[in-house]
Order: sequence, then structure tokens, then C-alpha cells
Amino acid sequence: MTVRGHELLQAELRKLKSVDRPAVIQAISEARAHGDLKENAEYHAAKEQQGFIEGRIKEIEGKLSNLQVIDVTAVNAKGKIVFGSTVELLDEATDEEIVYRIVGEDEADIKQGLISVTSPISRALIGKSEGDVVTFAAPGGEKQYEVISVRYI
Repeated sequence: MTVRGHELLQAELRKLKSVDRPAVIQAISEARAHGDLKENAEYHAAKEQQGFIEGRIKEIEGKLSNLQVIDVTAVNAKGKIVFGSTVELLDEATDEEIVYRIVGEDEADIKQGLISVTSPISRALIGKSEGDVVTFAAPGGEKQYEVISVRYI
């Protein structure tokens, strides 16, 4: 996982524990005060929310205990594309420039230009350098990109 992804996961965990968990506990207490729990929709909704929060806390704690954080700025990649690299590409079919950052699966968000290290394009890019041309199988057919630049930020 990248340093940024690790920080975001830790921030989510802090929010779940310090804001969301106390809020749902308060909501359960208030719903209990209303009486009969069998027909109390607020109580059942709050309990369901509590289950989700507790599950997410366990999931994040599990990930944080097993992950390896990679600081791409400290890696001497010698111009090669590695995990955490930001890559500027030129789509040879459309002349469109695209910027992607190769991140862990949990961090991937294509809308933000964050692609998973396990994606077909990432696997094709890893180990390449500026000026190289990569070809990979995409859902819409085979694509070909030229690597314009590689940054480690």
C-alpha cells in the first residue's frame, strides 16, 4: 500500500472509532428508551449500522496489521515504473494523454486516476521506462500506450 493509502485507512479507522461508533451507540440508547424493541425500526436500523461499523473496524485493523507500506519517493527505481509510480501515457489510437498512479487494490479508484497494481494495464507497465510502448488487453480490445513520463511522488 502507498503512504497515502495507509494514511487514508488510518483516518477512516480513527473516524469510525471516535465519531461513528459513539454516534450509533447513542442512537441505540435513544431507541431503547422508546420501549418495545420488537417493533422499533430505529433500534433495528441502529443495530444494523453498528454491525456494519464494527465489521469495517475489524476489516481495517486486519489490513493495517498485515500490510506493507511502500514509500515510492524512497525507492531508487532508476526511471522504471514501479508500485506507487505516477505514469503519464499517450494512447496511440486517440492521441489522448492519460495519467495514472499505480496503487494497491484497496486504494484503486479509476475516476481519480488510481489503478490497481493487479490490473492488466499496471501489469503491462511495471518495469517499463519513458519512451517504451506497452500493449495490453482491455475490456474494449487491445490497447497500446506510450510511456511519456514516470514520476515518484
